Amino acid sequence: MDSISNSTMNVNAGKHRLSLDQRRECRITGVVTVNSFDENTVLLETVDGVITIKGSGLHVSRLNLEKGEADVTGKVDSLAYSDRNTLAKKGEGLLTRLFG
Repeated sequence: MDSISNSTMNVNAGKHRLSLDQRRECRITGVVTVNSFDENTVLLETVDGVITIKGSGLHVSRLNLEKGEADVTGKVDSLAYSDRNTLAKKGEGLLTRLFG
């Protein structure tokens, strides 16, 4: 996360926008990276901070990091934002969990 400069994030990810249709289809722009995901939680870093999507049967159905876009399907129970620094302090990056 720290290796990506702000100028790179803005160029690649663009403006952040989130739309949710009937708690089943979530479209997100301004996505910088996917930190982790499973059927209950999706953790995405956006240009405006980290978003945590919790629910059931969650699936990242489309991901295009060049355009900074992601679609998440499944039943969404909650959406929460936090700062990038909060995630870094927890050490919960995907690579940390895979290789740590």
